[in-house]
This record gives sequence, C-alpha cells and structure tokens, in this order.
Amino acid sequence: MKKLVLFLTAIAFLWGYSWAAELEYFRVYKPKEGMTADEVMQVEYFVKYTKFAHDVRMEGKAYFIDKSGSVREKETARMRITLGRKSDDIAYKDIVMFTSPQVKGLATLSWTYLDPKRQQNVWLWVPSLKKIRKISAANADDSFMGADFTNEDILTRRFEDETYTFLRDEKFKGYTCGFDKKTYYQDAPCFVIEAKPKRSPWYYSKRVLWVDKKTGGGIYEEKYDQLGRKFMTLFKSFVIYNVNAKEYPAQVLLEGKDLRTGHSTVITNTDIKFDQGLSEDLFTERALMQSRW
Repeated sequence: MKKLVLFLTAIAFLWGYSWAAELEYFRVYKPKEGMTADEVMQVEYFVKYTKFAHDVRMEGKAYFIDKSGSVREKETARMRITLGRKSDDIAYKDIVMFTSPQVKGLATLSWTYLDPKRQQNVWLWVPSLKKIRKISAANADDSFMGADFTNEDILTRRFEDETYTFLRDEKFKGYTCGFDKKTYYQDAPCFVIEAKPKRSPWYYSKRVLWVDKKTGGGIYEEKYDQLGRKFMTLFKSFVIYNVNAKEYPAQVLLEGKDLRTGHSTVITNTDIKFDQGLSEDLFTERALMQSRW
C-alpha cells in the first residue's frame, strides 16, 4: 500500500511538472486549486506576456510622480506579437515606446526565445541621437526608461529566472492606488507565492506576489533587499476582454512605488486591441529606426 501511495504521488508530481512546463501558446489558462507554486507562476507569466493572444497593441499614458507630488506625463504605446515558433526559437517580440512630442520615438525592442538558456535580445532606440543601444543582461536591474520599474520588471524576467515557494491561499486585503485613489481587489481570492532570483547576488533577495485566482495576473508584489527590507511595491489591475469567445486578461493599470525615494510611476492602458494581425516586420531594428509613432 505504501509503495502504491508513493507511486501515485510520483505520477502526480511528474504530471504537475509536465503541465507547468508545457503550456501551449494561444490558449487561455487560469490558476486552479491544488496547483504548485511553479504551476501558478507559469500561468502568471503567460498572462503577463499575453501568450494567449496572437498579438496585442495598447496605448495609454505614463505618469512619473516625485516625492512632492509633482507629475510628469508621457503618452505610451506597446505592441507584442506572439510566435511560439520552434523553427527559429522565437517565443515573442515586444516593443514599448513613448509617443509624446518631447520624447517621441524613444523605444525598446525585445526578442524572447523559447529556450530559457538563450539570452533575450533587447535594443533601446534613442531618436535624438539616432542610435540603437543593445541592452545586456547586466543592465536588467537598470531603470526602465526613467521609471520606478527595472528593465527586468517590464521586459526580461522569465519564469526560469527564479525559484518559487507556495506560501498560502489568501483573500487580498485590497490596494488603494495612490494615483486615482480607488481601492482594487478587496477580498479577491489569491495565491501568495515567494519568488527568489537564481542570480546571486542580485538587487532583490525575494519577491512576494499575490496572484489573482480569477485572471492569473500577479496583482501585487513586494520586493525585499538583501537585508530583508521591503523597498518596492508593484500593483497591477486586470480587465477581462472577450475576444472570439475567449477571455483575455489585459493589464490596464500598473503602479510602482519606490519606498526608499518616495517616487512612483503609473502606467495606464486605455486602448487595448488583441489579434489585429500585426506584421512581424514591425519588430525589427530597421522598423524601430524608421518609426513615426
């Protein structure tokens, strides 16, 4: 009997690992009760990078808020095309750009690969200098285009970059956004996951995430430094879009707070469109340099 229990446990473990490691592109996944921390985070990353959709384009605004409350506003746009293509190992391609007149065209282009051991390619286009700069893995902890997020937060962190521990099931206490003063996700059922970077030393020792059971989105996270001090929080709000009878979770609000400086950055996405048939030709260095956003 004991051997049978051990055998069934092993089968369940292997099945769970296989499920977590082989999520199919262009399908919608949601967290389920009984999932492991790895399985929950696979879904969270699937949602973060919209791997359920063939492409997405969103427009919105970014607000840079200093300790005194002074606000600088910029218009933004983002495009992503999901490929999941084994022939050349391309998972997806992503562009984030500013479209405001004073910084129009400033953009990042990233290519992410199916092979987790293969380093992503990330380029920064600075139109005022008419130059493209390659961003290396060593720059992953740099500020993302002057925001209170890092390049890793927005572009480069992948599931394989961390190890995960399931902490608990919990109803989220709610988050009051400093920008619009609204309270979000009051009592929303969540999985609470601890994520530790495999890279060591790194600029954070761990993240604690609240993953919404309804959408699979990581709605709130706390970052801790090497001394165990919380130094940053990130909040995300998601809305379900019905696209061709599928429920696509879309991020409509992101607020990051640096607890050391009192600065915060808010990004709002107000115009989101999925599966519009974006051309892969838009996601090249040449297209970046010729952009007219």
